Amino acid sequence: MSDPQRVLVVGGSSGIGAACVQALAQAGAEVVSADLRPPAADAPIAASATADVRDADAVDAAVDELAAGRPITGLVYAAGIGHVAPFHRITPQRWRLVLDVNLTGAFHAARATIRHMPRGGALVLISSIDSAAPVSGLAHYCASKAGVEALSRSLALELAPRGIRSNVVAPGPVRTPLMNEVFADPVKEDAFLRRVPLGTIADPEQIAAAVTFLLSPAAGHITGVRLAVDGGMSLREHPSMLTINEG
Repeated sequence: MSDPQRVLVVGGSSGIGAACVQALAQAGAEVVSADLRPPAADAPIAASATADVRDADAVDAAVDELAAGRPITGLVYAAGIGHVAPFHRITPQRWRLVLDVNLTGAFHAARATIRHMPRGGALVLISSIDSAAPVSGLAHYCASKAGVEALSRSLALELAPRGIRSNVVAPGPVRTPLMNEVFADPVKEDAFLRRVPLGTIADPEQIAAAVTFLLSPAAGHITGVRLAVDGGMSLREHPSMLTINEG
């Protein structure tokens, strides 16, 4: 019997990342995690490391530690940060923070991991449907996620000769800590629900299911794609985050 997949989830301590840890473990993978925060005590994680994704040296060290003794066959980049502000009020510091965590962190994680990834490996980067359509109040977030998707396509092209795949999962609204404050207000939640054709907000487990598929042998001929998991929301206009916040 062959060894199970060994999948690194960056940002695996909460939200979509934590759901990916659970889903991948249930699918039989050996899961390791890197995050600023420790994983939950009951998380099905074989090993974990602490790393700030903005720090290339810290990410390199964490990945080298987690890959010791066994190659990493899969990477999920689920670390992310969001912030709502009109464009003219986005400070250079806030711009750098959002880009550094969402985009540069993905670069650091992919760069560190592919050194330990054999033929047949796969990467899944978490993006957002906001990458493809402008959202008032999220200029820096939209730019960072568009960059993640461009990075994934480049990885898919360059790593294909090595038999390594790279894809993106682009969620719509999801019930995660990042969105808890928004969905705690029924008016704000309704603004999203009215724009999702399926009429529901996704749970993190639904995103994790798509990630697990893209890492599996069933997706072995899929690379360079962007899989939207949004209940059809990308078919409609995104609500303005500025209007929602003012409401």
